[in-house]
Formats: sequence, structure tokens, C-alpha cells
Amino acid sequence: MTLFKVKVRAEARRNFLVSTATHCFAIDVKAKPENGSANAAAILLLAQHLGVEAKRLRIVRGASSPNKLVALLG
Repeated sequence: MTLFKVKVRAEARRNFLVSTATHCFAIDVKAKPENGSANAAAILLLAQHLGVEAKRLRIVRGASSPNKLVALLG
């Protein structure tokens, strides 16, 4: 299992991901932070960047916070 620190900014102008350090990412998503839609968008963007299926990524900590800990399973 690999852990990533992720900072998500919801309601951004565009979807964008940047690696800030090893295993650390800043992600901007257009989605609003309602009903988990911003989290889902961030997971999809991170999965695309890592080249894995989104179902292999889980938010371990920080589901309701901009600062999250995401695990890559398997």
C-alpha cells in the first residue's frame, strides 16, 4: 500500500493536478464540495495521473477536509 498526501481545492476554474513533492499532490477540481463530488473528481484525476483504476484509490483520512491522505491499494 502506498500513501499520498493530497490537497484538494474545489470549485476551481479547471481540473488540474500538480505534484508538489514525492507522494504529495495539489489537485484543483471544478466540482463543488457537496455529497462527495469533489472527492470523487479528485480521485479520478489522481488515478489518471498514476495510471491506475480509480477503485484502487481510497481516502484514508480527511474526507471532509481539503487535506487528505489517499491510499493506493494492491
